[in-house]
Formats: sequence, structure tokens, C-alpha cells
Amino acid sequence: MRLVFECVECGGHYLPPENMSYPDGPASPVWCSACQGAKRAEGLREDPLLARVALAAARAALARRAADQAEPVAAAQGRGDVRPSRPPLSRRARSGPGGVRGKLG
Repeated sequence: MRLVFECVECGGHYLPPENMSYPDGPASPVWCSACQGAKRAEGLREDPLLARVALAAARAALARRAADQAEPVAAAQGRGDVRPSRPPLSRRARSGPGGVRGKLG
């Protein structure tokens, strides 16, 4: 699975290369390639703290997604057949909807 980021500038989601580098330089965890090119042309650099936060958030989302996919498989294997082992003990539980209690007369 790969990290998916959200561009701080335009709000779009983007999927940078796995090694986080483009042919012309490093990929930004803060800006998509279009916004990164525009910011580089303006002479602006990304905030290192913001970049670390974006990387940590993307890694946490990736770990959460992997855990969510692994959880249903583990739950299905552990439970097996879960039918009750004996009938209900009380008469009230066996009476069904309405039962004898609802009749007037």
C-alpha cells in the first residue's frame, strides 16, 4: 500500500512516488506536483514541521487501513458457529410476541 496525501494549497489528493522523489527533485508531502512547481517558481519552500506532520498522518492512515482490512479476517476465523447451546429457560422467552399475556377475557 502507498501513502496518499492531500495538498494543502489546492485540497486535491495525490499519490507521490514510493521513494518520495521526482526526476527534478524530492516529492513534497505538503503540496501536489503542480502546486509544488508553482511554489518552487515563486521561491517558496515547504515548512519542515508541516511536512513531518503530513508524513505522520499519512502513515497513520495507512496503518489504520491495514488494520481494518486484517480485522474481519481474524474475527471470522476465531468465532466459528455461535448458536445457543440450549433453549431459553423462562416461559416468557418462549411465549413469542403477544403470547398468552396479551389476551383479555
